[in-house]
Amino acid sequence: MARESDHIVAETAARIFADLADPQTVNRAKDGTWRTPLWRALAEAGLALAWVPESLGGAGASMADGFEIVRTAGRYAVPVPLAETLAAGWLLTQAGIEAPAGAMSVAPASPEDRIGVGPDGTLNGRARRVPFAQEAGHFAVLAEGAQPLIALVHAGQCRLDEGRNLAGEPADAVSFDQVKPLKSAPAPARVDTTALMLMGSVIRAMQTAGALETVLSLSVAYANERVAFERPIGKFQAVQQNLARLAGETAAALAVAASAADTIAEAQAFDEAVRLESASAKIRCAEAATEGAAIAHQVFGAIGFTREHVLHRFTLRMLAWRDDFGNESWWAAELGRHIARRGADDFWPLVASR
Repeated sequence: MARESDHIVAETAARIFADLADPQTVNRAKDGTWRTPLWRALAEAGLALAWVPESLGGAGASMADGFEIVRTAGRYAVPVPLAETLAAGWLLTQAGIEAPAGAMSVAPASPEDRIGVGPDGTLNGRARRVPFAQEAGHFAVLAEGAQPLIALVHAGQCRLDEGRNLAGEPADAVSFDQVKPLKSAPAPARVDTTALMLMGSVIRAMQTAGALETVLSLSVAYANERVAFERPIGKFQAVQQNLARLAGETAAALAVAASAADTIAEAQAFDEAVRLESASAKIRCAEAATEGAAIAHQVFGAIGFTREHVLHRFTLRMLAWRDDFGNESWWAAELGRHIARRGADDFWPLVASR
């Protein structure tokens, strides 16, 4: 349930994005000079470390506040590691580790990857598709071992193999070869790899829902402006039907993402409810991204595929976010296995409880 503070935080974020990261302005930019003032504004407003308490160097905002920041960032297709820094700050906070200033990312970012911790406390392993790894100054790492650790690692200690996602943003492989953390602490029992993947999935679901809001707004505006056969294309029944489908996908994504975010915000641990809500949000929002991107490009026609138009800034990011923290196929299989283990008698009570 949205609170007044959620709206204040979202409005603050929206003002910063509108002033310093307008999609049209960013799309026309010939270089990345716009990034420095944007990140400075985000840091000064406390948005990048919103989930970090003041005692650990952050803003001490609520979980709900942070999710609103993420959703607003999705509405502007902000191409900086804000969501990743928020996630890293949240992970470090679970172990009481102070968050450093500057951009961060989190590892692992895929459920198949594992980073181990040796007897001497060094980290070993490889994490694929770590978002914005090459732009991060530090990594927040969840490492497995006899005693699972949460560690803060300087990015310069790791080997990066450059990669890109569908949107052309960094999605690098990060290798940890006997890396000594700057700081580390035991991970609490409630935080494991599954919990990290669930948290990341809801972050991506909120970003996707926000991006779909803008895609819908852009599509409706264009359909009312673009004239064919002497009338706006939005007057044609086929286009109206497509826009109605896009509105439905957007509404579904907003509902399921918000429900999952509320569940995490109110839960004391990553329990059964969080697992069901978060996995469902990632699956449904990924489906909405696929369907929504296709509909939007149909409405815009050829112009929507050009680099000059901003539509790709949203659609390509939505499609790329499907793969982070487990794609919809992985979560569907995982959710199916989890429900099957509970048995047929528990299936309906589990579904009806949400």
